[in-house]
Amino acid sequence: MYYIGVDLGTSAVKMLLMEGTGEIKKIVSKEYPLYFPQPGWSEQKPEDWWQAVKQGLKELTADCDRAQVAGISFGGQMHGLVILDAQDEVIRPAILWNDGRTQEETDYLNQEIGKEKLSMYTANIAFTGFTAPKILWVKNKEPENFARISKIMLPKDYIAYMLTGSFCTDVSDASGMLLFDVEHKCWSQEMMEICGVKESQLAKIYESYEVVGTLKPDVAAELGLSEQVKVAAGAGDNAAAAIGTGTVGDGMCNISLGTSGTIFISSRKFGVDQNNALHSFAHADGKYHLMGCMLSAASCNKWWMEEIMQTSEFVKEQEAVTEEMLGNNHVYFLPYLMGERSPHNDANARGTLIGMTMDSTRADLYQAVLEGVAFAIRDSFEIAKSLGINIQSSKICGGGAKSPLWKKIFANVLNIRLDLIESEEGPGYGGAILAAVACGEYDSVEEAAAKLIKVVDSVEPDKELAARYEERYRKFAQIYPTVRELFPKIS
Repeated sequence: MYYIGVDLGTSAVKMLLMEGTGEIKKIVSKEYPLYFPQPGWSEQKPEDWWQAVKQGLKELTADCDRAQVAGISFGGQMHGLVILDAQDEVIRPAILWNDGRTQEETDYLNQEIGKEKLSMYTANIAFTGFTAPKILWVKNKEPENFARISKIMLPKDYIAYMLTGSFCTDVSDASGMLLFDVEHKCWSQEMMEICGVKESQLAKIYESYEVVGTLKPDVAAELGLSEQVKVAAGAGDNAAAAIGTGTVGDGMCNISLGTSGTIFISSRKFGVDQNNALHSFAHADGKYHLMGCMLSAASCNKWWMEEIMQTSEFVKEQEAVTEEMLGNNHVYFLPYLMGERSPHNDANARGTLIGMTMDSTRADLYQAVLEGVAFAIRDSFEIAKSLGINIQSSKICGGGAKSPLWKKIFANVLNIRLDLIESEEGPGYGGAILAAVACGEYDSVEEAAAKLIKVVDSVEPDKELAARYEERYRKFAQIYPTVRELFPKIS
């Protein structure tokens, strides 16, 4: 049988056709517009997503026996606000995860309602990207639209609704709304009152691997698929990517070095750190996870190379950072080029080079940039360890993971083994795995991950080098608290 994973991203939807054995048969991608109606705003039209998904599904299944397609599921961009009226018409363009218009509403939630109460109600505090501040923004700035709201959805859930007619969401994606009681996996009555919404306006909640419905007859006919195709709830993009890398169970970890950087740690138990430095969300495997997100990761490397050094010779530049230089650099870099989310939650934070002397070289500074990103990920890693989570190894993926030098730095800064997997299809592959579990191909997400995810390479830490990096990290960790008060004055 075939299973389809739909990765609804910010620039495109990427669809993947997987056999029950885990083999990827075909991948199709369809782009759609992104709108910036004002500086700092970011919107898309849900109707554009739906058209792209339909076109993509037809192309994806064009060369296979469509009768063998058994299930569809999702990984999707998180936090976006999709609102429908009583006639199921989209009221306004979706406000996306990277939209910054809600600072006033975010401040209201964190300062007037209070971070302690938010954490008690939802296990998290407010960020401008989260969904609840967006709802408050519509309530405050577009009251006529707020009054028309019949259904509140997340991006991937709009696609599920169009496919099946099921008004649904999953626990992992709901966790990023700031309306969801993560520990008890239900809507928070207190947050609904704060935002002025009714439970009838919120979707039915499912585990990520549960079936929410089957294809509507008209949709099945248009796509050339059976009406018996099962649709599973799916997951937010980070949770789906974690499934796609086998980051399930207790104490499993995945580090993603993309434009931004994430550290994703799965746990059987619910946990919240006292400062809410990490997001505490439900996981797509039925348990929980902690996630730290730094806003500039591989983008720091790109910035240094293209804007500062004005070269695209990434490999050549890294060759200048020799083995004996590792762990011995006296230059440090704070990688906060766009402010920072985890663990500092400081929009005013800025990139900082410190420790340079007359004998500091071009290679020293580049090394500091690479090390600074690894040290910043370790900040979140340390918080997870403080909660009693024992992390022995981690998967590593994303564009930055293609660098042998950077992988070595990370392995020794964190002092754990780093594993690379065969497939790097992330959310789409995770979505297909969730569909396979929903259809009974596998008994559980953990069983599917154990059978389908294959490690093809590993990087082990070196005892002496890890010790040198331990000393350097302790110094790095003192820099941000020392200069923090300067950032608002210079930003």
